[in-house]
Amino acid sequence: MAELETRPDYLEHRGRVRERLIQGGPEALADYEILELILAAANPRGDTKPLAKELLRQFDNDLAAVLSAPPERLRAVKGLKDAGIGSIKVVAAAALRLARAEASEQPIIGSWDKLLDYLTIALAREPVECFHVLFLDRKNRLIADERQQRGTVDHTPVYPRQVVKRALELEASALVLVHNHPSGDPTPSRADIELTRELAEAVARLGIALHDHVIVARGGHTSFRAKGLI
Repeated sequence: MAELETRPDYLEHRGRVRERLIQGGPEALADYEILELILAAANPRGDTKPLAKELLRQFDNDLAAVLSAPPERLRAVKGLKDAGIGSIKVVAAAALRLARAEASEQPIIGSWDKLLDYLTIALAREPVECFHVLFLDRKNRLIADERQQRGTVDHTPVYPRQVVKRALELEASALVLVHNHPSGDPTPSRADIELTRELAEAVARLGIALHDHVIVARGGHTSFRAKGLI
């Protein structure tokens, strides 16, 4: 009589982890367990815990860094294939869209914390500077979040004329400027301050308000409005 096939221990473990997630929510899991389940979507019959732990080790035990890492950086991790990278990127994309949806549910000014969460997810871990403009309607609801430029590790060229032109095309009533500092330090530079004032003057001539300029980084964020720089 043939012996019954036994279920691998790691599959039993994964089932218990999944059940803890369903019953207790994400706080019930360690970071490596969250990654383990993400990777299991691409390798349902394999043991994904060792790779999950290795990913965290290579990214300084920072789950957010794993999720936001570019594909070429992830490919450098031994054992991680394109299917696993795809699973990681799907989760990252879903997190970004959820954060954006929550930030857009009500006027930006009344949901500032949710906006900062969204901006942090979208930009804080970008390896180069990126400059975004949030275009708002008369009720300060988000019309569009558009990337104007993508620069280098410490500079992004921004052209006020292009920003003004796009604001008119979208019939925006207000703007929020956003860019990131890959260094991790959100302190504004002199160039940041001068650009902000130039843009504020340019849009004010057209009756468009500049609500704020926000710098996001791994080390936090800076609001020009809160600092009295606008």
